[in-house]
Parts: sequence; C-alpha cells; structure tokens
Amino acid sequence: MFNKKNKNDDKRFDEKLVQTSQQGSLISIWVDRQTGVNYLYTWSAQGCAITPLLDENGKVIVAQIGEGN
Repeated sequence: MFNKKNKNDDKRFDEKLVQTSQQGSLISIWVDRQTGVNYLYTWSAQGCAITPLLDENGKVIVAQIGEGN
C-alpha cells in the first residue's frame, strides 16, 4: 500500500562474512549491491579500514549482481 519498499531494497551493501578475533577486532566482507564489488572492512580499538577485496592476481573481486551474495 502507498508504494512502500521492502527495507532490504534500500540497502546499498550486504554483509557477506563476519569474523572476530580473541583480541576483539572485527573483519567483515561487504558487497556493493549496485556494482558487485567486494570490500574488506576491519575494525579494532586502534581504528578501522576498508579496501576493495582482491583475488590472487590483484584484480578486484566482483560478484554477479543478484547472485544471492
């Protein structure tokens, strides 16, 4: 009713994987739903960083859009 969108339709990124270490740091992989680019995100008490995730040849990992990342 009233052209309401599903909340998931508004999300630009999907969280694909999350890991935590015993020291409390966080590593996660995020996928851009519009471009398919995979990003590696890290967080710790000292700070955080984000960078495109690369394959063994140094190329950016791009998922097929709509493959159920």
